[in-house]
Amino acid sequence: MTDKDFDLTRRAFLDGVLKATAGAGMTAAAPWAVSAAAAEPLQRDRVRLGVIGTGDRGRTLIRNILKTRNCTVAAVCDNFEPHLAKGRALVAANTPAFADHRAMLDAGGLDAVVIATPLDMHARQAFDAFGAGQHVWCEKAMARTIADCTAMVKRSQDSRKVLQIGHQRMFHPTYLNALKRVKAGEIGEITQIRASWHRNTSWRRPIPPGSTDRKINWRLYRDASAGLMTELATHQLQIGGWFLDAVPTRVIGSGSICFWKDGREVYDHVALVYEYPDGRKFVYTSLLNNARYGCEEQIQGSKGTIEPELGRIYQEVPPKVLALQRMQEDVKRGHKRVVPIGGATWFPELPVTTPGESLGWGEYDETMLQFEGFGEAVRAGKPLPGMLAQAYHASVASLLGEQAMDRGEAVTWPTNLITV
Repeated sequence: MTDKDFDLTRRAFLDGVLKATAGAGMTAAAPWAVSAAAAEPLQRDRVRLGVIGTGDRGRTLIRNILKTRNCTVAAVCDNFEPHLAKGRALVAANTPAFADHRAMLDAGGLDAVVIATPLDMHARQAFDAFGAGQHVWCEKAMARTIADCTAMVKRSQDSRKVLQIGHQRMFHPTYLNALKRVKAGEIGEITQIRASWHRNTSWRRPIPPGSTDRKINWRLYRDASAGLMTELATHQLQIGGWFLDAVPTRVIGSGSICFWKDGREVYDHVALVYEYPDGRKFVYTSLLNNARYGCEEQIQGSKGTIEPELGRIYQEVPPKVLALQRMQEDVKRGHKRVVPIGGATWFPELPVTTPGESLGWGEYDETMLQFEGFGEAVRAGKPLPGMLAQAYHASVASLLGEQAMDRGEAVTWPTNLITV
């Protein structure tokens, strides 16, 4: 792709975001996206980012940072040399590289850090960055405990530094368009959201020379991760809270190590129900031994259903009158017609299979946009509005779900969370 091609792609993407956020209620519902897409990066020095963690996800983030118009990778850091070498290969040859994030912070020359390390390291590394006067962009979920999530928010507020969490769907034009149509009343009152993230993989990676199982496969162990809840569910819990415009009141759930009995400590199969005000529900399942239904959300209202991950909207069709009911009406009116005994009207209701309508689709680059937004937030010294609250509540919800499954009982929403 040439620079000119990228300019056109980027402009079309930003225009798609702006179009999707233009409408009643959208400025309040997605102020971060409006702000990030509307701001044209100023022609001045780029925001200097130090990337902590250059594994698979960290390198994906580096590639997106390099696409932005206002950020640059000014340093890379990883305590595993093979990962650090791969990270260095993506940036300029003279980019400083470190094995310890504290050494990177001490070296200076940065405006902010990007944290893409195992979950249990997020809070400590964010605290160190705030202490060094740096702004922080951090991968989701926020931290391993609710207390650490809360402490990260408080530290960012006390230090007056930006804390942004990586929920890229919040910048995705398809999701923004879906929310716009919900706000316009197209699917009526939302009463339930069903979400799933199903894979067919052990999630276990081979251990390269010089490393250990717990270092490479940290997602499978309780001290470092809540497994499916923090690595996958947190994305969709953010979407649930966003579309329902509320936080849950309580959650119930069941988790098990159902299929991959290989010494892991985290569940490979989870099923939860999050209850929201007015009786609304968010129903979530995730498993690691069947990928048929993959990753999806079904936002169900009285007039229709939206599936943003698949980019479709479906209108509710008035139910057909069953044959017996139609026969009763005919008798009342004295009409006669053939009654199809044993026809389809005698069977239970089946799923609607109409193709629906497209919400718009394309090669979107929402990860790039969230970094451009972060860059402008760093320059202004102010976070993108509304974004941290979404991420904080999604992280809390994911960890609360873990607690509900562990205890085997309903767990209520905490009352001691900090105001964002």
